[in-house]
Amino acid sequence: MMKQLDIAGQRVPAVGIGTWHMGSDAARHDDELAAIRAGIEAGARAVDTAETYGTGDSERLVGEALRPFERGDIFLISKVRPENASKAVMEQHLDDSLKRLGTDYLDLYLYHWRGSIPLEETVAELDRLRTTGKIRAWGVSNFDIPDMRELVGLPAGGNVAANEDLYNIEARGIEYDLLPWQRERHIPLIAYSPVGGLANDLKTSMLTDPVVREVAAGHGVSTYELMVAWAARDGNTLAIPQTSNAEHMRGNIAAAGIELSDEDLAALDRRYPAPTHHVPLAGD
Repeated sequence: MMKQLDIAGQRVPAVGIGTWHMGSDAARHDDELAAIRAGIEAGARAVDTAETYGTGDSERLVGEALRPFERGDIFLISKVRPENASKAVMEQHLDDSLKRLGTDYLDLYLYHWRGSIPLEETVAELDRLRTTGKIRAWGVSNFDIPDMRELVGLPAGGNVAANEDLYNIEARGIEYDLLPWQRERHIPLIAYSPVGGLANDLKTSMLTDPVVREVAAGHGVSTYELMVAWAARDGNTLAIPQTSNAEHMRGNIAAAGIELSDEDLAALDRRYPAPTHHVPLAGD
């Protein structure tokens, strides 16, 4: 059975579709389009993009990919850049994203990372936009524990619906304090790069690790699928792997149905131990 979680008041499968690095290369357009559609046909519901991905190219690709599907069947996420997250201009940037996506609303709109605009102003505007119907819910991205504590102390901060952060078996520092804190408050995690970055720009070794290979072989799945399943294992995380390969996409989505045993998790923990102290996010 495919794992699911509640996010922004909706029930969605625990593995969705990430689109970072997609949409800007004309030579890859058809493959990327086919991959996104294959993921939705395989059972994915959440599709994650951002105005900054290819300066809107990713949103245009997603909008094209979603045309054959019923809008109500898709949980659509996009993000606003920090310099655009002000009362003065955020709504215009949201409107631009909606136009590129070919829709009149987002299920979730995220503040992409912290910038110089006061957090209270950004949160107030996000919450106002929620009342317009252009977004169903709002959240944040790349927020560490001090950011989240500040956020929930703001007048509208309690309406935060999710936090999207880097999370995979080699980057699990948020398990020390941020993840437990979010679980206590029922704030889901959206995990980007659950199998590392494009062309392994995160310099990870998990996909070729012998322990990972052994556990994956025991389930008859690829190491990619195993790492996606690991990231989404707790029932409070939406993993959003990215791929331009339709076959890989189907495998990623199917990973929401992989059940890892206590023995599997123990073996992986011995190879990639959980953090024993706070590990700041990049940029902190």
